[in-house]
Amino acid sequence: MLEPRIATALGAYKRSKLTLCSIGSHSALEVAYGARRQGLRSLIVTARGREQTYTRYFRRRTAGDFGALGCVDRVLELETFADILRPEVQQTLLDSAALFVPNRSFEVYLHERFTYDEIEQGMMVPIFGNRRLLRAEERDEPGNQYALLARAGIRHPRTFQAPAEIDRLVMVKAPHAVVGFERAFFLCSSAAEYDAQAQRLIGAGMLDEAGLKAARIEEYALGPSVNLNFFWSPILGELELLGTDTRRQTNLDGLRSLPPSQLEAAASIPVRMEEAGHIAATLLESMLEKAFELGERFVATAREAQPPGAIGPFALQCVIVAGPPKDFVVYDVSLRIPGSPGTRYTPYSAYRWGRDVSVGERIAMEVVMARKQKRLEEIVT
Repeated sequence: MLEPRIATALGAYKRSKLTLCSIGSHSALEVAYGARRQGLRSLIVTARGREQTYTRYFRRRTAGDFGALGCVDRVLELETFADILRPEVQQTLLDSAALFVPNRSFEVYLHERFTYDEIEQGMMVPIFGNRRLLRAEERDEPGNQYALLARAGIRHPRTFQAPAEIDRLVMVKAPHAVVGFERAFFLCSSAAEYDAQAQRLIGAGMLDEAGLKAARIEEYALGPSVNLNFFWSPILGELELLGTDTRRQTNLDGLRSLPPSQLEAAASIPVRMEEAGHIAATLLESMLEKAFELGERFVATAREAQPPGAIGPFALQCVIVAGPPKDFVVYDVSLRIPGSPGTRYTPYSAYRWGRDVSVGERIAMEVVMARKQKRLEEIVT
């Protein structure tokens, strides 16, 4: 059941004016594109100095005989992203009949200033999806993604409580010393290697002692990575696999492409795994049933743990480890729209809908279906 304040806001909306709204980063263009495809409006909230993508290059406009170009209908420019919680900004969004689509940038930039309680309460605008699940992406939150994976019985990397327990290849994930929303990573296979690598990253300015104390030590799963980008539809009551992709990361991808003769020279370079982009990556058809099983179990667990559970897009980020049989190991969960618009370039949405459907359009489709059936309260919180 919707909170009274959200129900009141949604009840005041003129249904013909519904507007998909997002923070101008991460996947905002995907949201705006989806709105255009399904006849909805779009509103992108930007921070000063980061607006040109939306106000200039992809703004919606008419180009004579070429028809309509772009996908962004309207831009609201703020001093910082976190200013979106100011009452007057919230009122502007409410006046625009906005349905807010949260992305990772929304969580990251607002969480630098606000707690998740403050974010959930401060957003007076109806959110497409479950606002109470966003915090589960943070590793220091109770009931986080690891708790959900364990509760669902989904295989994920074994964790080690202290460096002294390390007896195999592990990845250490720690908060970055300078860029708060990034992490510092390193691999090691013993406590001695842990200490040596940690000191090297501290010397490079990527890690500090506080971050090291908060580090998570995980068994390193060997295999190719793939993101299973799902969509749970409350309107249809079904789980969809929208598409699959893998990451491009700095400077990891650069190090991977070095010729063997240069590997020794690069041995002292700290590995950086910052997101740079995504590329499509398909699955063997024989693994699809297992992928759907993971998605179904996660949906059921999320519904029990945090009703109404998952709504719309979420992703299980996996490594496929060697068999027999080959298996998925889930090392991360995204509980909102994924960062890759490239999922439409894998065939799975077309297998379902008869044509390629991007995640942004699928969100807009769910809104349109819910509006037609007078069930909008089932897809927002």
